[in-house]
Amino acid sequence: ICRDVTTTGDGIVSALRVLAAICASGQSLRALRSRVTKFPQTMINVRVARRTDIGGNATIGDAVRAVERALGDRGRVLLRPSGTEPVIRVMVEGHDAAQVEQHARELADVVRSAAA
Repeated sequence: ICRDVTTTGDGIVSALRVLAAICASGQSLRALRSRVTKFPQTMINVRVARRTDIGGNATIGDAVRAVERALGDRGRVLLRPSGTEPVIRVMVEGHDAAQVEQHARELADVVRSAAA
């Protein structure tokens, strides 16, 4: 997601960003790809009755910061409303698959409670 351009995933924008990186680096896509490490990732879609301002919710913010602290520099968290469905997408990524799954479930529960 290129937040400076759009709030949802957009394949064309992503493709243009990849092409820009290739041009700027002077390297092939294969060379750039070899430097990328994929980590276990869990995505949970939390259905909500109405669009919820997750950024302005202190409880959700506290929970996200707690997970970010737990992951440190070995993972990341992304919560965002879907652009097409009444859901909040909860994504957690990190080195340990079990930890990632646990954190994603915890955050999804917090979002469910806050959106109720």
